[in-house]
Amino acid sequence: MRNTNRYVVFALRAVLVVLLMAVVMPEASCKNKNKRPKNVIYIVGDGMGVSHVYSSIVVQKGKSQFLRFPFTGFSRTYSANKYTTDSGAGGTALMTMHKVDNRHVGMSSEGKSYCSMLERATKKDKKVGFVVTSSVLDATPASTYAHVHDRKSFDSISLQLAKSPFSVMIGGDRNHFLPDNREDGLSPLDTLAERGYTLAFTLDAMDDVKNAPMCALVTDGDPASADSRDDMLCRGVKKALSLLKKSKGGFMLMIEGSQIDWACHNNDFKHLRAEMEDFEAMLKIVLDWAERDGNTLVVVTADHETGGLSLPDGDLARGKNEYRFSTDGHTGVMVPVFAYGPGANNFTGIHQNIDIPELIWNAVFK
Repeated sequence: MRNTNRYVVFALRAVLVVLLMAVVMPEASCKNKNKRPKNVIYIVGDGMGVSHVYSSIVVQKGKSQFLRFPFTGFSRTYSANKYTTDSGAGGTALMTMHKVDNRHVGMSSEGKSYCSMLERATKKDKKVGFVVTSSVLDATPASTYAHVHDRKSFDSISLQLAKSPFSVMIGGDRNHFLPDNREDGLSPLDTLAERGYTLAFTLDAMDDVKNAPMCALVTDGDPASADSRDDMLCRGVKKALSLLKKSKGGFMLMIEGSQIDWACHNNDFKHLRAEMEDFEAMLKIVLDWAERDGNTLVVVTADHETGGLSLPDGDLARGKNEYRFSTDGHTGVMVPVFAYGPGANNFTGIHQNIDIPELIWNAVFK
């Protein structure tokens, strides 16, 4: 009888502990839910679907940075005219709150320009910037400042970048800014210099910059893959944060892991693994910074999924994945959304891609 009573008491205590955890833990994770964030770090994994994220969680053996996000959801990515979006329409949706036709950037098929959330934030006393591992003219970064019918209109896009109100721009592709490589013979670099931008053409030169505004075009063409670009993403993010944090009104920073998409277009899982490991390292920098700051909303999502990646088997103990690609293009499946910091609780559930920037905007300004 005594043993029975002991088991009953033990069971009741266990139930009480579980109930307390159910009450206390959500409250702890939501402690900043009603606080208005001063800063926003908006991160896009280009082509990054659920399988890409889970492959990284496996590789990290349970220590993945994705596991630090207390709130998660999904985003539907179709464009205005296609079941499966391209990066132009996908990036535009994530930045402007508007669905557009594929290949369009920041503009409707009728020619109406849509301002990005970042452009609008500059009018709200926020300093703004981006860091990407692609050309600064590629679809996702372009969707933060450009308005064109064709995402490949690089001469026009580069001129619009040179006139943008952003404080920090970091990525590749200096060649498209040189007059000899352009049909119009113009030099957007001269425009940037005349507007007071410090120009940096290497990572070391970028590291030496002390104040914004800065435009760092750290490679002549597209940047190399993650294992060959000298820690470009992490160094760029650290530099951007060091410059933008000086803003009294706060900042908005967009970061793109651009080459997750490229790896999956090539069905190259080795390249994908390197890009995801680079993405994880960047997430650690961002989440550690946001945790210390206590006033920064971090949102991570993707413009679409690339490769139709599946993981039929693996080895959790060894951090190994078996993988299969079903296509070398994009797919129309939903992509994940992760959120951390003040206002993060708003990002649970299934959203349209255009809802993500609206939720961010409302968290900061409404």
